[in-house]
Amino acid sequence: MSTTTAGRALPTRIGPYDIIQLLGEGGMGIVYEAEETHPVRRRVALKLVRTGLDSAEILGRFDAERRALAVMNHRGIAKVLQAGSTEQGQPYFAMELVRGLPITQFADHRRLSVRDRLALFIEVCEAVQHAHQKGVIHRDLKPSNILVTDEDGRSQPKIIDFGISKAVSPLGGDALVRTQHGLALGTIAYMSPEQADADGGDVDTRADIYSLGVMLYELLVGHLPLDPADVGLFVFLARLAAGESNPPTPSDRLSTLEREREQIAKLRRTDVPHLRRALKGDLDWIIMRAMHPDRAQRYETATGLAADIRRHLADEPIVARPPSARYRLGKFVRRHRVGVAAAAIVSTSVVAGAVVATVGLVRAVRAERLAAREAQAATAVTDFLVGLFKVSDPGASRGATLTAREILERGTERVATELDSQPELRTRIQQVLGTVQFQLGNYVEARGQLEAALRAREQVYGAEHPLVGETLAALAEVARTRGEYDEADRLFTRALAIQRASIGGESKEVATTLALLAATRVRQGRPAEAESLYKAVLALDARVRDRADPRLARDMRGLAAVYMQQKRWTPAESLLKEVLALQEATVGSDHPDLASTLSNLGAVYFFQGRYDRALPFYKRARPIMERALGEEHPQVSGVINNTAEVAWKLGDHGAADSLFRRALAMKRKAFAPTNPSIAITLNQMAGLRRDEGRWSESEALYREALALRERVLGASHPDVGETLRDYAAMLRKAGRGDEAALLEERAARIR
Repeated sequence: MSTTTAGRALPTRIGPYDIIQLLGEGGMGIVYEAEETHPVRRRVALKLVRTGLDSAEILGRFDAERRALAVMNHRGIAKVLQAGSTEQGQPYFAMELVRGLPITQFADHRRLSVRDRLALFIEVCEAVQHAHQKGVIHRDLKPSNILVTDEDGRSQPKIIDFGISKAVSPLGGDALVRTQHGLALGTIAYMSPEQADADGGDVDTRADIYSLGVMLYELLVGHLPLDPADVGLFVFLARLAAGESNPPTPSDRLSTLEREREQIAKLRRTDVPHLRRALKGDLDWIIMRAMHPDRAQRYETATGLAADIRRHLADEPIVARPPSARYRLGKFVRRHRVGVAAAAIVSTSVVAGAVVATVGLVRAVRAERLAAREAQAATAVTDFLVGLFKVSDPGASRGATLTAREILERGTERVATELDSQPELRTRIQQVLGTVQFQLGNYVEARGQLEAALRAREQVYGAEHPLVGETLAALAEVARTRGEYDEADRLFTRALAIQRASIGGESKEVATTLALLAATRVRQGRPAEAESLYKAVLALDARVRDRADPRLARDMRGLAAVYMQQKRWTPAESLLKEVLALQEATVGSDHPDLASTLSNLGAVYFFQGRYDRALPFYKRARPIMERALGEEHPQVSGVINNTAEVAWKLGDHGAADSLFRRALAMKRKAFAPTNPSIAITLNQMAGLRRDEGRWSESEALYREALALRERVLGASHPDVGETLRDYAAMLRKAGRGDEAALLEERAARIR
């Protein structure tokens, strides 16, 4: 049975849903309003996918994508409720029904001002960031996929169709634009250059940042930066993929719209001159950075984009533009109009006669004073630290022997009591003490020193100073090492923005922070983003580092770690061997960096089941690390854990058990209780107990590992799937097949 609406035959029922009316038709298919009556009664938006996109593989991806999307819980994201197929095999999605207008139409209908449009757009960025943190990329952000509704008396944007384009195409939603049928013509204008590229597979969250930039452009100007219809589809795609689209800035685009700009300004409750002034400057810079053809130059996160918009609204300096003195002064004046005006009246007559004569002298003296201050600060820090170690002189310490920890504790006490009147020196020494504590594996103490340094530096220098960026990066490294990956991501991203704005993108500092952010993405289970970041880092390294710089080898090893996470063993092995040869020639055969490379090479062979080949690398790495870092250092625990795992696989259960216990004790002492590294050892110890038939001990360890991984990494992380599979194997061996099947089903959904 079917009914007709406006000449179109409608089905009466699809799956468990009664069809009510047609809502629209897009590139992928048709959207209906439908009603579910069992087990709950609710209205949904039912998207019936176009005939031809109905293979078993696609249906499988539909279901996997729905489960991935289920982890998202944000008021700005419409939920995907169910995926299935009709009796004829056509796949469909049932989604939360959002009754609203596309964001651009909503803003025009309400005649929202530029500030109100920006406030609405910030909420969109926050929703996109939530999805990215859950590992989901939209790939098809456009106004029609962001509907704005009224909820509790306020405007609420909701993003729809999250991840559906990825489910439809083996190459992601971007593949749709390359079909001869032109399924996604309406989305090409919002597409990032990497999505338009020929291979189309190397897409990360920054593709969504580009689309957000295009939407913000349209939201403010009323037109796209470039319209594919003006030059033709294939020409547009070719230019986009090559990074040669060169759109005008928003303010320049407005100037070209002679017939429409009056109406555009009215819809924003202003006139053309005021609208152009509102766009020119900060908003031009923000939007063009979000739309940069080189994704390494875009905002790293949607949060970063939103933060810059907030800075603009608060008349604070933004990250997206060069921080010239004139620009910062202008921002200061706008924030403090009354005080500046009063001061200007008093000072104008005094200043006018002296400016010309003194500018050159001031610049020269300023540079000389800066150099002198830096030298004086370096000397003061050195003297302070040397003073700490005088206590180890037998004459000064009366024969007492102090450990490094005790010396650092004395330094902390001296900072608190002796340097109140020298805040700049105090922050430098706190930074040094925090860094040393981190290198010694004292992470709690390191965090305390660095947090104190951050508070003081923000107060002394301001929130956007390069020294603040230095401390943020150090704090982020502590968080990453402790397994607090989201916090590390946030801190690294903020540090990177400060460094790029203050010292420029072509610097060793930026390369180092970008590499550490990439390493964090590896730990977060986001290998595609990590690979993209590491490749950008190595390209930057080639410009700012020489071959002997130890950081270069670390960055190469980081890319190899991404390949390992992707199970690309051949390129991982090849790259690690190159790193090993480089390190032997530069840092020497007894350096802890080389030991880390040896350990990673051992892991490459271990995960391929080549245990005899892995063991010599672990055995060579351990004594190097113990000599360099000390037997109790947290990095040593990783090598011990790896050696234990090899011993287990080779059947030496006694040695494996002893080594696992040692590694676990070291990790519990050094790391926060939520560090995922602890779960690695718990999971492996559980496997050893399983193989020995010690079911109850094995189950207790698996449960602890599973709870820790789910709490820290999220229910859909691959490491959670690993524990579920291993736990299920134990249950089957113990004769508990029904329980095992439930865990296997959960693991399969994650995989």
